[in-house]
Amino acid sequence: MTAEAIDCNGAGKPQLRKSLKLWQVVMMGLAYLTPMTVFDTFGIVSGVTDGHVPASYLFALAGVLFTAISYGKLVRQFPTAGSAYTYAQKAINPHVGFLVGWSSLLDYLFLPMINTLLAKIYLTALFPEVPPWVWVVGFVVIMTTINLKSVNIVANFNTLFVLAQVMIIVVFIVLVVHGLHKGEGVGTVWSLQPFISENAHLLPIITGATILCFSFLGFDAVTTLSEETPDAARVIPRAIFLTALYGGVIFISVSFFIQLFFPTIERFKEPDAALPEIALYVGGKLFQSIFLCTTFINTLASGLASHASVSRLLYVMGRDNVFPEKLFGYVHPKWRTPALNVLMVGAVALSALSFDLVTATALINFGALVAFTFVNLSVISHFFIREGRNKTWKDRFQFLFLPLVGR
Repeated sequence: MTAEAIDCNGAGKPQLRKSLKLWQVVMMGLAYLTPMTVFDTFGIVSGVTDGHVPASYLFALAGVLFTAISYGKLVRQFPTAGSAYTYAQKAINPHVGFLVGWSSLLDYLFLPMINTLLAKIYLTALFPEVPPWVWVVGFVVIMTTINLKSVNIVANFNTLFVLAQVMIIVVFIVLVVHGLHKGEGVGTVWSLQPFISENAHLLPIITGATILCFSFLGFDAVTTLSEETPDAARVIPRAIFLTALYGGVIFISVSFFIQLFFPTIERFKEPDAALPEIALYVGGKLFQSIFLCTTFINTLASGLASHASVSRLLYVMGRDNVFPEKLFGYVHPKWRTPALNVLMVGAVALSALSFDLVTATALINFGALVAFTFVNLSVISHFFIREGRNKTWKDRFQFLFLPLVGR
């Protein structure tokens, strides 16, 4: 094997391959976000906000964009693959970084398993005669195999999956508009009722926003791809912001049209799981079947992206000797992927055979909140305090006010 075939560090060890472009990183982020998650949470948040889901998404997007700005500043300063773990470690304290790293692992490590569990639920509902373990094992094998080979393959698959979701969303919006013209819902597309009405109250809308913040889980995961992206200090901050922005635009747009069609939740038999009913009422049984198939694609895309991200986080923690470097810091010499980590994450995902969805989701929410909080605190610690960039109003705005708002 030639020297050109493998990037090596000073010790002659294989390194991760730098091959990702901006659009690939953004697609990985959007796949992690799963654009169609807007349908999963709609019934719950519509009930909380009394029919103002898009307004809650606006508040959620604002907070997430502030946090995205904090991520961007830290990526330029520390362009490595560790995400919140690296930033807290270098900007605050190694011990804090260790704790944040473990919390982030809860977020990243359980997401492939949750996607596997969701795939099992969807496919078992469609094919009840097939044993559920078949879907779990098959799904994990697909995720693990693709992630073993190349991050480029993962990015390209996710691009196709995201485009498939966007296509079904466009068809959905067309069907909604057609239904509105026939008198469904509010009966018109020219209405701001989903954003502001006599029933709109700030506190419920903000409460809805706190729930919807978790729809944005994953926009930060692209930071784990820093070491596989040329010119990461420039590309990754843009990718983080664009992922959050594009995801927010999709969430707000789709929830706006759903809210026009369903001004209240009275029509839903199961508001907490309204996705199948939304698809049925808007497009009929055929569209509902196609829609549910697309949710499986949605799950696979998120599973691939989350699997890739946690493998990179484990790699960095191994390289930093938080975990045994020989095992967790290993990079396959041919594929240039953290192959052993990929296999371990696949093994954890197999716990979908018996794991409880509610418990796993609670663990992920906790890990995400810790990561977001300490990323914003890292900006304050590194720039505002350590580097003393606190003399002008511009510095105070950038390195104190914005991180505090994001937090």
